[in-house]
Amino acid sequence: MTLSTDTVDVALAPRTVMVELGTRRYPIVIENGVLARAADHLAPLARGRTMAIVTDEHLGTHLATLADGLSAAGVATEALVLPAGEATKSWSTLERVCDWLLRLGVERGDHVVALGGGVIGDLVGFACAILKRGCGFVQIPTTLLAQVDSSVGGKTAINTAAGKNLIGAFHQPALVLIDPTVLDTLPPRELRAGYAEVVKYGLIDDANFFAWCEENGASLLAGDPAARLHAITHAVSAKARIVAADEHETGGIRALLNLGHTFGHALEAEAGFDGRLIHGEGVAAGICLAFRYSVARGLCPVADSDRVSAHFHDIGLPDGLAASGITADGVQLVAHMRHDKKMAAGTLPFLLVRGIGATYLDRTVDLVDIQQFLDKEPK
Repeated sequence: MTLSTDTVDVALAPRTVMVELGTRRYPIVIENGVLARAADHLAPLARGRTMAIVTDEHLGTHLATLADGLSAAGVATEALVLPAGEATKSWSTLERVCDWLLRLGVERGDHVVALGGGVIGDLVGFACAILKRGCGFVQIPTTLLAQVDSSVGGKTAINTAAGKNLIGAFHQPALVLIDPTVLDTLPPRELRAGYAEVVKYGLIDDANFFAWCEENGASLLAGDPAARLHAITHAVSAKARIVAADEHETGGIRALLNLGHTFGHALEAEAGFDGRLIHGEGVAAGICLAFRYSVARGLCPVADSDRVSAHFHDIGLPDGLAASGITADGVQLVAHMRHDKKMAAGTLPFLLVRGIGATYLDRTVDLVDIQQFLDKEPK
């Protein structure tokens, strides 16, 4: 099918999604090329002061684009460039970021820019949550995973030896600027990993969107701009709606966004956050494990579980322990889960499924049962 020029223009038109949190509501601007035009949005937040930017060593070109645009608008910038990778979400780097911001004289009314993927966004957001008891920040996510998930909703954190994201705070950004064209420079592995979080939104409560992913996922990963814009807009719209209904994950609704994460975080922890298994890969494997465990409990049709695993496999994402390179037994993996921040009174809630688009929170899962299930999984 050949699209008309008008249809293509509509498919690529800029979009704005609002996260409705009363007086703290903020926009998510999704626009091809918005990084070069970021000054239009950031200059009013700069208040005539120097704007601090934190990024990583892989993003020099994007940093130059952002800084040049701000300079042309009369906004001075200072940048802190950190090592790339999950290890950067640490106590020592948090201290480094906070000390740097204090030396710059950042005020509570200033806005620090987090230019990067989920690691930079989580780290900078947490630094801003605690600096002078809270200063402003802006998310400019540069990975698919950050664009569709971690940049929206105000979850900020660092990792510790005990596990992922165990030290953190809820701290909402003032603005999120999403430029899908920056994904053109993203390594294929990182792009695929982010795609796992796209698929998640179809598996939670939107079977039609999962079907869209099956049809269009390969095109999205190959660079189709309309597919990317559609997927990003759909994902952030869904997340914005959930965050507005349950900002601090106390009502059970926001917990649905953690589908696959309890399993996935355990796999990441077992891998040691050393790059062998990156977050989106852990999520993909974790989602497949959640589906298979739901099948084992008699909750989910085998066909639905097989369909999910097949899609991740076809895209090039791991669909379980073996594909993740994890050989640990159930005891070891459950030991990681016991450090999960959602643990309450010795019980860990799990996201289970009754089928594609039918995820629910189960607070009755026995970790011994999880251990036995994992022991049976191929390694």
